[in-house]
Amino acid sequence: MNNILEVTGLNKSYGSFSLSDVSFYLPEGCITGFIGVNGAGKTTAIRTILGLSRRDSGTIKAFGKNIAKNEREFKNRIGIVLDDGCFYEELTMAEMKSIIAPAYTNWNENDYRQYMERFSLNPRQQISTLSKGMRMKFALALALSHQADLLIMDEPTSGLDPLIRSQLMDILTNFMQQGGKSVFFSTHITSDLDKIADMLILINDGKILFEEDKDTLMDTHRLVKGDKKDLTIESRKLFLDIQETAFGFTGITNKLSEVQNYMSSILVERPTIEDIMLGYIEGGK
Repeated sequence: MNNILEVTGLNKSYGSFSLSDVSFYLPEGCITGFIGVNGAGKTTAIRTILGLSRRDSGTIKAFGKNIAKNEREFKNRIGIVLDDGCFYEELTMAEMKSIIAPAYTNWNENDYRQYMERFSLNPRQQISTLSKGMRMKFALALALSHQADLLIMDEPTSGLDPLIRSQLMDILTNFMQQGGKSVFFSTHITSDLDKIADMLILINDGKILFEEDKDTLMDTHRLVKGDKKDLTIESRKLFLDIQETAFGFTGITNKLSEVQNYMSSILVERPTIEDIMLGYIEGGK
């Protein structure tokens, strides 16, 4: 499997925040979830990869080529959906499209019209009057109308209701069915990735904590609940993080068999992506 994007040693200082030696890759044919709490570095990393912010150091390759030397090809082959939209508020969607479309060699007007109809968007409507969900759909229509091979999305579901978020997941699934496509999906709403993600990358405080196949991650981690009296100095070391209450404890572990050697009366559950994410973040503190 080829890598569609490779980021190596990316460093970027942004005010009081810094990306520190960020490295990861995106395999072709995968939906990769880029997860982390708000302020973890997701948006900074994406804007730096896209060249919207200048990186301090590091290399970025897309489709096997250095993007600094092949910027035109890179931008032709990616579709971008950013949380802030980056639209001119006073324009209509038709006017905004007329500015964006000429930037792409493979712009397909028929695809664009089909997406606008599918999303029930009126091209004559002014952008300033669009809801959050409508803005996301318009950005997606633009991103999907020039035969992009890589879709990069930064917090596209933030502030959206569950129905629109579900519709977006269906759109991404259909996009991937075309073959040879990849999606890089940044979000702090990890439930959106439970069904569709293939890979997960966790960033926190500007550092990558893990990059893992989602199914492997879910199979190797467990949520354990038990009595606090069973926690010892040694058994605590087997957990990424432990939350304690007056009624017991809940912990995340990737060493279940060893935990079971110490504790017999425990309840073991399959964790969510959010459980694992918070386990690594809170445990790191």
